[in-house]
Amino acid sequence: MFAVMTVAGSDSGGGAGAQADARTFAACGVFGTSIITAITAQNTLGVLKVYNLPVKIVVAQMQAVFSDIDVRCVKTGMLATAETAKAVVNELVRHKIPIVFDPVMTAEAGGQLFVGELREALASLLPEATVVTPNVREAEAISGVAIRSIDDMKRAAVEIYAAGPHSVIVTGGHMAGTDVLYDGDFMMLRGRLIKAGTHGAGCTFSAAVTAFLAKGYSVRQSASMAKSFVTDAIRESAVVGSGAGVVNQVARTSEMAARYLAVLDLEAALRTIKTINLELIPEVGSNLAVAITGAKKLTDVAAVKGRIVRDGQVIKPVGCVAFGASRNMARAILAALPYDASIKSAMSVRYSDKVFSACQELNLRAESFERTEDFEGVNIVESGMAHAIERAVARSSAVPDVMYSRTGGKGPKALVFGQSAQQVAKTMVKISSKL
Repeated sequence: MFAVMTVAGSDSGGGAGAQADARTFAACGVFGTSIITAITAQNTLGVLKVYNLPVKIVVAQMQAVFSDIDVRCVKTGMLATAETAKAVVNELVRHKIPIVFDPVMTAEAGGQLFVGELREALASLLPEATVVTPNVREAEAISGVAIRSIDDMKRAAVEIYAAGPHSVIVTGGHMAGTDVLYDGDFMMLRGRLIKAGTHGAGCTFSAAVTAFLAKGYSVRQSASMAKSFVTDAIRESAVVGSGAGVVNQVARTSEMAARYLAVLDLEAALRTIKTINLELIPEVGSNLAVAITGAKKLTDVAAVKGRIVRDGQVIKPVGCVAFGASRNMARAILAALPYDASIKSAMSVRYSDKVFSACQELNLRAESFERTEDFEGVNIVESGMAHAIERAVARSSAVPDVMYSRTGGKGPKALVFGQSAQQVAKTMVKISSKL
């Protein structure tokens, strides 16, 4: 695993600074080392106090890491003072590695993060930078160009580029969400403003650029991938305090992990239901589905392509497990989630009086749903399911374990709900044992 370094301040609120960098590095698949320049008493409302670490401690941290770890790229964030900035640059030039300079001056939530003579510090930093990533306000301070448009962003980028960095990216979070990259030629990183939390967005973008550079991508490739990464992180931002929402760098990683675990859960459940009574599988087939945590759409629910069928005396899935494989089963689970977020799985089975008796013996909550009587023929797992569950919850104050219908064109059916596919499968085994 490639190693990278952030030279930044510590955000006690966890939303920005070295903490945001560390989460970004991990999510992008690199090993992050951290050099702390300052300790901030900070939360989502702003910066309350700052303690700048002695320069010799900052340098000692860098030397300790460089003496032991092969760092492939360095990002600088909050450098706190001109003296610290000069010392950091002096240490970095000895190692001749790519440098991403994020000129942090103020906190997104509010508060000054740099003291001293800015231009003096920039004079030593900019010529050594592989990439400089100022936001609009920082670009104005560095370039002296008032930014009111994309053309102004371009002019500012050219001015900053003239100071010596290999490339400049003026990020457009304060404009229309479009970033301007200049390395002698312009590249537009198109985007749009998302109504979500942005605390830590600047740190996250520059840290992602650092990670991708360390992996060997070009500046332009790294910038494009970092743009996509930070956009996802903003879209999935979280409100953790009373102030600005914080970007969620691990949202995509967490979703991928949730999908992987859902597939494992479903595959294990499919092995279990091979032992259940054949009578439980309708002539038209059954299906078993499971949703990821926080499921919102049909493609957040995995099921079996082609259903689960009886093949002679054997129960088997026709196709593979896939997300979005069953619209009907997905609708059923999504209809239950608003009433009980722990209900993530369901299986469709043949309903009979024997099945109903088995549910009673097992103390399972069962609620009926007569399609012709209640909803004029609306399919139980189509639009009528939300209404059916709403009425069931009203009757029993909870999502039932089993929803069943004695009527319908394809014969009596039931849906067995559970917190996981394996739990549903175990319930099916218990019902089967009573038949």
